[in-house]
Amino acid sequence: MVRKLIKSLLEAKAYPEPTAGVRLIETHVSFIFVTDSFVYKVKKSVDYGFLDFTTLERRRFYCEEEVRLNRRLCPDLYLGVVELRRNSQGASFAGGGELLDYAVKMKRLPEERMLVHLLERGEAGVADMDRIARVVADFHAKALRSAQIDACGQTAVIRRNWEENFRQAAPFAGVTISACELADIRRWAERFLEQNEEQFRLRVAKGYIRECDGDLHSGNICLTDKVCIFDCIEFNERFRYIDTAADLSFLLMDLEYAGRPDLSEALLSAYQKAAGDREIGNLLPFYKTYRAFVRGKVTSFLLNDPDLPSTELAVKRETARRYFRLARGYTLRDRLKPSLVITCGLMGSGKSTLARELALELGFQLRRSDVLRKEVAGLPLQPVAEEYRGGIYNADMDRATYAALLAEAEEALKAGKGVVADATFRRAADREAFRALAAQLGVPCYTVETRCPELIIRQRLEARRGDASEVSDARWEHFHRQQAEFEAPQAGESIPVDSTLPLSTEADLVLRAMGLLP
Repeated sequence: MVRKLIKSLLEAKAYPEPTAGVRLIETHVSFIFVTDSFVYKVKKSVDYGFLDFTTLERRRFYCEEEVRLNRRLCPDLYLGVVELRRNSQGASFAGGGELLDYAVKMKRLPEERMLVHLLERGEAGVADMDRIARVVADFHAKALRSAQIDACGQTAVIRRNWEENFRQAAPFAGVTISACELADIRRWAERFLEQNEEQFRLRVAKGYIRECDGDLHSGNICLTDKVCIFDCIEFNERFRYIDTAADLSFLLMDLEYAGRPDLSEALLSAYQKAAGDREIGNLLPFYKTYRAFVRGKVTSFLLNDPDLPSTELAVKRETARRYFRLARGYTLRDRLKPSLVITCGLMGSGKSTLARELALELGFQLRRSDVLRKEVAGLPLQPVAEEYRGGIYNADMDRATYAALLAEAEEALKAGKGVVADATFRRAADREAFRALAAQLGVPCYTVETRCPELIIRQRLEARRGDASEVSDARWEHFHRQQAEFEAPQAGESIPVDSTLPLSTEADLVLRAMGLLP
């Protein structure tokens, strides 16, 4: 669709219903126009190999398929297929003129109740996972089965899907995924398919290959008085005729990408209880890897849009990189023991950024002293202005914060979960207490020490000022006082990391020291 037509569809008069405004959401396959009460979704004239919307007839057919298939889970949401016609101003969904295209028309859902936004605000909980699990399990139980659908559960078809992914991701090697990461994931997927051939056959034999949703993630789930799951895969039967484990894995992966492995575990537990599928866990690492890889690939496609602003381009590139890194992280976990990783470094040296990356890739629980300190003090998670070592940063609060951090690490490790403890760890005694815990529990402990020039630290700390979402209270005017009392690790005690390096390189240094990379 040419930009002139898009511009005309951002006018309220282009719609049959009154609306105060129109907002455009663009994906790699659609233009989505959001009015006050409705949503109009126009498919792009694109061919990615796995979908082909390049003719008007194809777009009409797949609009009708989208309505039909999505009414399985949201019967009242999808209103039908409408025509887009030319007028003197450009294009309109109201009135006559030359037929330009078709669109799916939907009722508008409350955006604040989308699961993706509930996760961002920290408002999604275990009860929500229970609700979603019951709906998905019931949907899977009723989903269509046939010999044609069963055929898509064969490893030959699954290999074809992977090969298509590798081929389409190859142009982004060196941009959003490294050539080594691409090769590592390929080798792992091929080996998994070879070693688990019988498991895949059993899933077919036991009836787990169904006409599923295919696009089950937090952006496609709205939680109001009922659970509405929308925007399934309509354009390719191969991506819809899948194992129910592959379907659920998308949302499990998505929750982990959002930093909520606890909710991923809760969803899986509730689903297994509702569906009675106790064998699903055997294939989840494989399908979660697949789902993360696909998200990385699809997000990378957006980088080819010449009209994408540079700031948005950078965000998309980083998003794709993190999905690919998560995919590679899943492939490492069969060699991974529950471990304790503690950060160590001066304020602004990149500890928290690297801690988040490691927790994402390894599937470890992330515990942050900045968060725990305010929870211990009974304060909201927002910046506070304190004197150095004053207020909630006095000696008593320091001891209480590190005690809470140690207790949470112990609880997680005893439950068999890896932990990344993100704190300054400026005192050698605090580091020793965590190493002693690891030794007591018989788990490996790694100290990751982040370093960078003072100029970079100052730039980072100054950039945080005024950021209401920032939990840390570190300020440049406190830096040299902290530096003066910092008890640096002795040689050989830590894994030193230069935090001016690309984040993927930093993480690989740690993974290599942990014996997970050659």
